[in-house]
Amino acid sequence: MSPPWEATLRLICFLGVLMTMTLWEIAAPRRPLTARKSTRWPVNLGLMAFNTVLVRLCLPVSAVAMAHYANERGWGFLNLLAWPPLVKDAFGIVVLDCLIYVQHVLFHAVPWLWRIHRLHHADVDLDVTTAVRFHTLEILLSAFVKVAAVLVIGCSVTGVVLFEILLNVMAMFNHSNAKLPLGIDRVLRCIVVTPDMHRVHHSADSQEGNHNFGFNLSWWDFLWRTYRAQPAAGHQGMRIGINDGAI
Repeated sequence: MSPPWEATLRLICFLGVLMTMTLWEIAAPRRPLTARKSTRWPVNLGLMAFNTVLVRLCLPVSAVAMAHYANERGWGFLNLLAWPPLVKDAFGIVVLDCLIYVQHVLFHAVPWLWRIHRLHHADVDLDVTTAVRFHTLEILLSAFVKVAAVLVIGCSVTGVVLFEILLNVMAMFNHSNAKLPLGIDRVLRCIVVTPDMHRVHHSADSQEGNHNFGFNLSWWDFLWRTYRAQPAAGHQGMRIGINDGAI
């Protein structure tokens, strides 16, 4: 079972980052928004709340609970190794992040998966709430993949909780409409996905939308050559959303 502090810690982190990025977007917006927040936010946040409850009801075990279960029985690759716990946790987080990258690529490449994922891209603006705007089936599929991966890898409870928090925090950061100094952006994107880097992925231009699939670490886009530095029309001139048909 999941530790009793997990849900509280994740909620605190979520609310703290949501508030921080919202204030940042107000104080220093990267782009002018085209739609009212009063229209978009209830939809995005309401969908997140619905998905959270449904996943709890539909999946008998979470990724964190699976980590606890697997570690008690010594299952998984990492449980066969005598590595220090911190090294195991770091390795597990990196592997899980790579898996999320691959999953994201597949959601664009496979037609029926794209029909599910396109709800995320259908948002006409990009801000912190876009990070939680996903089709319910995508959330369920992703949760199942993470549970299976944790079982095979043998991640610790601490490692999985840290990964889930990092994934959520970084998604809210790089989906935000916050303006980041260009010099800082250039340095940060060598390691993690920045708002300007991920915004390219939400371009309505299909040639741009098929790039920058990372959610947390930017390495995967560099490694597999799916990286694109900037949108052709610039961040002020680009159009967010989707054209008719699949990307």
